[in-house]
Amino acid sequence: MLEVQHRKGRKINRVYQEGKALYLEQESGLIRILPQTDRIIRVSYTENGGFASEQGAQLADLSLEGGSFWSWKEEEKEIRVDTGFLRMRIARGTGSISYERADGSLLLAERDRESKCVEAFDSYRMVVNENTQIEEIQTPDGIKRRIREADRVFDKKLYHTRLHLDFAPEEHLYGLGQAEEGVWNLRHTTQYLHQANLKIAVPMLLSDKGYGILLSTQSPAIFNDTQYGTYLYTEADEYLDYYFLAGECADEVTGGFRLLTEKAAMLPRWAFGYIQSQERYESAVELVETAKRFRQEEIPLDALVLDWMSWKGNLWGQKTFDGERFPDPADMIQKLHEQKVHFMISIWPNMSELSDNYQEFLEKGLLLPASEIYDAFSEEGRRLYWEQAERGLFRHGVDAWWCDSSEPVTPEWGRRCKPEPGEMYREFVEAAGSCMPLQKSNAYGLYHARALYEGQRSCTEKKRVVNLTRNGYAGSQKYGTILWSGDIYASWDTLKKQIAAGLHFCASGLPYWTLDIGAFFVKKGEPWFWNGDYEEGCADPGYRELYVRWFQYGAFLPIFRSHGTDCRREPWNFGKKGEPFYDAILASIHLRYRLLPYIYSLAGQVWREDGTMMRLLAFDFPQDKRALDIADEYMFGPSLLVCPVTQPMYYEAGGAVLDKTEKSREVYLPAGTSWYDLRSGKKYEGGQTITAAADLDSIPVFVKAGSILPLAKPGSSTADMQEEILLQAYAGADGSFTLYEDAGDGYGYEKGEYCVTQITYCDKERKVEWKTEGRTEFRRGEFRVEIVG
Repeated sequence: MLEVQHRKGRKINRVYQEGKALYLEQESGLIRILPQTDRIIRVSYTENGGFASEQGAQLADLSLEGGSFWSWKEEEKEIRVDTGFLRMRIARGTGSISYERADGSLLLAERDRESKCVEAFDSYRMVVNENTQIEEIQTPDGIKRRIREADRVFDKKLYHTRLHLDFAPEEHLYGLGQAEEGVWNLRHTTQYLHQANLKIAVPMLLSDKGYGILLSTQSPAIFNDTQYGTYLYTEADEYLDYYFLAGECADEVTGGFRLLTEKAAMLPRWAFGYIQSQERYESAVELVETAKRFRQEEIPLDALVLDWMSWKGNLWGQKTFDGERFPDPADMIQKLHEQKVHFMISIWPNMSELSDNYQEFLEKGLLLPASEIYDAFSEEGRRLYWEQAERGLFRHGVDAWWCDSSEPVTPEWGRRCKPEPGEMYREFVEAAGSCMPLQKSNAYGLYHARALYEGQRSCTEKKRVVNLTRNGYAGSQKYGTILWSGDIYASWDTLKKQIAAGLHFCASGLPYWTLDIGAFFVKKGEPWFWNGDYEEGCADPGYRELYVRWFQYGAFLPIFRSHGTDCRREPWNFGKKGEPFYDAILASIHLRYRLLPYIYSLAGQVWREDGTMMRLLAFDFPQDKRALDIADEYMFGPSLLVCPVTQPMYYEAGGAVLDKTEKSREVYLPAGTSWYDLRSGKKYEGGQTITAAADLDSIPVFVKAGSILPLAKPGSSTADMQEEILLQAYAGADGSFTLYEDAGDGYGYEKGEYCVTQITYCDKERKVEWKTEGRTEFRRGEFRVEIVG
């Protein structure tokens, strides 16, 4: 008969405070409780007796630790920790923790037994020598190398960690970055947190109960809430470590995330205008002529984007201009600037072996092992990357970066058929772990963004860093990043799922998100991801309709940008003035610019108050149970309810006419307020579902009663906007709005070089008043008032 070997006990045998932390000793291991603020608590668990200081150092502001705001008390069955806002109850017999508000209402509980588990494993480094076998894979991101076989040497002991939790039965969970499947409430699902072309992993989970969980890991992770258990798992860490963040509302929870991982940098004002991209502009002449045509057609535009192959020939990733197609890059950019058009260029972390950039990294030993990818984890590697970008590109006048393939390990992109989610996760773990530290492999995009941000700021403070990047992580917001959803394909189903993807991403704490309007791939190709429904591209009325609806949705995203392959994306490719598709596109661009004072003020709130622009309904209506389950409506700032159209009403793919389709969609108006149709001004009471008109020229957008919308007359660019601002107040409730204004570029705002105008509306008196504070020289013009309703 086998003899049982009992598990080590979980009973807490000793409790003591040392410095700013509370320690709880068990036979199995050691729990550390480290209050950061009265609403943020860090909890760690180890079985080797120590807490390595490196873990979490790149993620959170460790200076927050401690303080005199908390107290603890031992009782017979539990240890209590009180912060004033939160109460922790730690069961003496198991070490399991529950979190309560000060009034005793439960927020979250760990599982009541063995809630924190770690499993040791040996971590190895690959050794590049004569035994190393490498394969090369052709991908849309260039030729990439992958280690098939290599010798390994022991590096350190790491741990798989698992935090078991008990959620409330009706609880809704959001966040964990961006996924492509369109899942809404994450309850009862498995979510794989690894980086991919169509996926952005952020280890921040948000609950509608008013709390969040942020894992300090930079390794791949898994969220599971199925019959196999409810837990958060990390692939490779020094110990189990997480932050519990609480607040009165979702904004306070995401504010806690920003307190830990630092504030989001302000983007320049032009970044909130219209950005035109496509795969691809091929010469300086084409770029300058495109800008001229936008001006001739009187279509507002703020930036043009140069996609891949700015380099010569096949020198993939080389950070220089091809001398034949771009003979004088400084002159090209100057001509764009004269037309008030900014210039963004794509750059890559991987480089062709034939390029000078690659050879420089190779000579200095700053490539990832057996790879064409630079080592962004190394300070020296980041410095060299910027030096190359500066001498080859930035000095010519480049305004913004497009960091493509910033999750440089994408094994799924080399597959003919799309892998299952669990298979894709394991392939990433294997591939990333072969060339970079597994415990940091989810955060490559964070370190890559740091290279551009710190590099550019070392050169100038006059131009804010703008980095459109395909991948990022918790903390990326401090580096001037905009994340986008990758190389999606054109279908109505994709459009609908992208709404959920963006809302989950923004609920994860990062504020700036966008997508390829119209999708990157329009047609069907050989690989699984080239899977669009429209073989005729722009010539297909079915695609034109889809593009218009995508475009209308894009006008209400933090960043407004069109991009893709298979067909051109400039507005004139969808018709001409007087034709429905073209006119609808122009109407969306004009509306975006009309809303610019509102949108830029939201950006100011992101920086000043850690706000969120793109808001799932749980942010503003947590008590409305119907609102919590709606995935295809959202708030854009505090005032606008956006309801994108996600099904065809005029044409099928291929151009067949839909004669009997209603030109409307069902819209739920959240309870507790009245709503106005932005287009017609018609008033509705909240708490009901209505049938909203959705003709081709607009999507349903509603304004909350009490809102104050600052509006401007559209110009040819954000730099060409008239000074007068219309303050449009919506009757039915008192309201307020903070108008934010600054120089529009540069980092003077960090030194107080901005002004805010506090605007209030009194519904009883139907009166709008305002008071400007701060640097009044940034006040752009006079106000005019209009009351709606």
